[in-house]
Amino acid sequence: MPDDANSTSPALYDLSDQNALVTGGAQGLGLAIAEQLARCGASVTIGDLQVEKAAVAAAALRRQNLSVTAMRLDVADSQSVDGSFESIASQSGHLDILVTSAGLGQTVTPIVELSDAEWNRVLGVTLTGTFFCCRAAARIMSRQERGSIVNLASVNGQNPAVLVAAYNAAKAGVISLTRALALELAAYGVRVNAVSPGPVYTDFNRTVMAQRSQRMQISEADMIERVRAAIPLGRWGQPSDIADAVAFLCSPQSKWITGEVLRVSGGLEGVSGPLPKART
Repeated sequence: MPDDANSTSPALYDLSDQNALVTGGAQGLGLAIAEQLARCGASVTIGDLQVEKAAVAAAALRRQNLSVTAMRLDVADSQSVDGSFESIASQSGHLDILVTSAGLGQTVTPIVELSDAEWNRVLGVTLTGTFFCCRAAARIMSRQERGSIVNLASVNGQNPAVLVAAYNAAKAGVISLTRALALELAAYGVRVNAVSPGPVYTDFNRTVMAQRSQRMQISEADMIERVRAAIPLGRWGQPSDIADAVAFLCSPQSKWITGEVLRVSGGLEGVSGPLPKART
């Protein structure tokens, strides 16, 4: 089985006096990122549609003397996004960091069976939601002429995998959006980068592995091992692996980096491969 998915690295960078917003931060990679930014000294707001879960997570981190709060945020609702972002900026005086971790996985299915509703569901949150958040943050950060945006992409956005075409397309769109926004905001001193995680054994990937194993007609344990064996560094990722990379891109140590897509995958470039002909 993959390594423990809950470990968090110690503080690596100084983000003191920085106000950060992490979307989709109630669980998984988003929560690990929120915790790492807080350990680096940032005041972090977890924005999530699962507001009760986000509040519980934030309270647990506050008990560790970290500055973390929670708010309800529906990234697929542009008015909700605009209002929430402006509220954070007005209350604190500035918004220094945005990490867009909110996104939806796709039900594992071939394109010929992919419904309109499933396509729109995945794209609406994972790509359009990221656009809404980036746009709102860009308006604030360009006014203050500083800030860092880090979008969560995926190796799927660079090397698409079979059976998740909507997710591939959404993450490829996130990468393109990142690069375009980096060019538009460079004159304002605002940096925009993306992190492309490889396989990390969160609840998200537990669901994917279960669905893939059924489609491939192998056991879930065999599916997990197939992925592990394909990773050059020989193990699944942990949330802390991704959180460390995000913290770096938010920190002064990356002050001359913008428009980049950092693949954090243990050397895995993608999980692409042909799908065998369906049995009749």
